[in-house]
Amino acid sequence: MTRKKSFFALFVFASMMSTMGYMNVQAQTQEGPDWRKLHYLSEEEMYTPVRATNFTETPAPTEAPRFVAEFEPMQGVTIVYPLGIPVSLVKSLAENCQVYCIVSSSQQSSARSSFNNAGVNMDRVTFVIANSDSYWVRDYGPWYIFAGKNPAIVDNVYNRPRQNDDAIPSAFATYWGIPMYGMNLKHTGGNMMEDGRGHAVSDELVLDENNNNEANVRQKMLDYLGIDNYHITIDPQGDYIAHVDCWGKYLAPDKILIAKLPKSNSRYQYYEEVANYFATTNCCWGYPYKVYRVEEPGGNTVAPYTNSLILNKHVYVPLGSNSTYNERALEVYREAMPGYEVVGVTNTNYSTGWLNTDALHCRTRGVMEFDMLFVDHRNVLFGTQECGDSIAVTSKFIAYSGKPLKEDSLLVYYSIDNGPYQVAHMTATGNADEYVGYIKGYHNASEVDYYVFGADESGHRYQQPVFGELDPHHFTVSIAFIRGDVNNDGNVDIADVTILIDYLLSGNASGVNLSAADCSQDGNVNIGDVTALIDYLLTGNW
Repeated sequence: MTRKKSFFALFVFASMMSTMGYMNVQAQTQEGPDWRKLHYLSEEEMYTPVRATNFTETPAPTEAPRFVAEFEPMQGVTIVYPLGIPVSLVKSLAENCQVYCIVSSSQQSSARSSFNNAGVNMDRVTFVIANSDSYWVRDYGPWYIFAGKNPAIVDNVYNRPRQNDDAIPSAFATYWGIPMYGMNLKHTGGNMMEDGRGHAVSDELVLDENNNNEANVRQKMLDYLGIDNYHITIDPQGDYIAHVDCWGKYLAPDKILIAKLPKSNSRYQYYEEVANYFATTNCCWGYPYKVYRVEEPGGNTVAPYTNSLILNKHVYVPLGSNSTYNERALEVYREAMPGYEVVGVTNTNYSTGWLNTDALHCRTRGVMEFDMLFVDHRNVLFGTQECGDSIAVTSKFIAYSGKPLKEDSLLVYYSIDNGPYQVAHMTATGNADEYVGYIKGYHNASEVDYYVFGADESGHRYQQPVFGELDPHHFTVSIAFIRGDVNNDGNVDIADVTILIDYLLSGNASGVNLSAADCSQDGNVNIGDVTALIDYLLTGNW
């Protein structure tokens, strides 16, 4: 009898452990009920009409708006308590920047205790006292813009029936003491990504929720956010929430990350359609996007890799249930964003764990640096560039701090044929905020890497591309020249013979077009070219 009882107890214990193990696996593979996948708080709420009780339409900004990108300088990040992210992540975020935590007055003490127990640096936590309904602050939080050179917030009709959440943008406008503009479009932050330079991406949900009035949608985006190139794509997921951050992400103005499913997945072709669209569409710098792909296994396996948060020089990537896919995802980010610290973040909490349609990005939102320095070198040099003896690099430097620029720190760094980086100082062009510098010393077919750097008197610094030497702009030189016009004056005459001989005697190439000096076109510049040039002047024939 004792042996039977022991066997029965062992069987019950094993069954319990098996069930617990199953629940733990489910925490990383379950997709939750439909209403949760769609960012609803209940099934009842999913069928509750949206009432824009906390929205007021206003005129658009009178000064040109600029919708700041996630990868630009951030002074902080917004989260909500009770948390939808691990408290260990709060600790990491507070090591990066200021954490603005939305919390009700009744729960502030609980939040403080939770953060203290986790070792969060409380000097880097600011409690913004406000009621909220959910932790999906990405969807309802403030959209930060610059109107001219002044910070502001744009509010829209939130596409969920939550009055407390819907009031959060107004609460932050009051907190910061900055204007808020009401854009009468139904929209959501999870279906919006922007490059900070007038380009943005949403999927077709933005049309579905605004009576398919595409002209009105585009006009509003231009007037309130400065979006003049709005990429409205299909939703490759096909059902679920139709948020762009569930399948794609801007990593830089010319880089975009798109999820990739196995060919056997029924949605494979739609993801490929979106990826091909961006691979053949020009970014704001004039050439096609560099498309990076992150593999996801599909099905119910959690792999929400595009739902990451870029915060200053860090990328926080939500990890899923498959370690192999996790590591591949982190490697894609490291490859695409050199110089950034890529941090994998797990969340196995059964009630708030990551889902494929709801992870880290959905539950956080950056707060732009109001005093940032913005470098806007729009006419990027790429491909093959026809050049004379120099090529101009023009850029705007906008000091939102209002402080003067450091005139001796507006620079073009450039490298010719993988040589050491040289520096060209930039000077004012006479146009507002615009400066120009010149790249020199190249030859025909030279490969040139470069980036633009600036600093202002407030201590802010920035560069474009943000990766600097690790991933600079690049172009190939094609020198347009007249054979024999050694001094580049547009004529071939005895002066060219003189300067060519001087070069051969002194080795000083200043003012010498070496491509034009190769008169015999044998790939070298030597005394034979002097002979060929004199013969040409005497006979008129090469």
